[in-house]
Amino acid sequence: MEKSQGVVERMRVTPVSRLALLLGRVLRDATVLLFQAVLLVLAALVMGLRAPLPGVLIGFAFVALLTLSLASLSYALGMRLSTPQAFGPAVNALTMPSMLLSGLMNPMTLGPQWLDVLSHLMPFRYLVDAVRDAYVGSYATAHMLYGVLVAAGFAVLAVTVGTRVFRTAGA
Repeated sequence: MEKSQGVVERMRVTPVSRLALLLGRVLRDATVLLFQAVLLVLAALVMGLRAPLPGVLIGFAFVALLTLSLASLSYALGMRLSTPQAFGPAVNALTMPSMLLSGLMNPMTLGPQWLDVLSHLMPFRYLVDAVRDAYVGSYATAHMLYGVLVAAGFAVLAVTVGTRVFRTAGA
């Protein structure tokens, strides 16, 4: 909406770096999502969640990195789409298969073998597996290593893409 109202264009003529413009928005989104994550974990603790504090904090770090990545890509997509109405269907077409193939709802090992193999192509699978390990107190695992590498790499790639699109869109 801000793009169609000219807000983004007015921001882009300021002498502020495009990275700073993107990160200001992305960090706001990450703060809101982290607050929501804290509320969910507190509710889960009331309902019987038993997870070590370091594991929960590691989970929050993964949430922050994933939010940084997805918000950057969302802003890049929003800048590339011609109308705000196209954003919702585009995001839903990407998030639903990603969520299902990540193993977020059920561990992929419980599904058919071909689906488990296919899910390894989904970067979110590694983050979900790492958070599961963190919540049971297993910090030095292959899942944790892959999760950290994928989350950090995905964040760097997404912020780079977001910054480039923010710099060139409409130019």
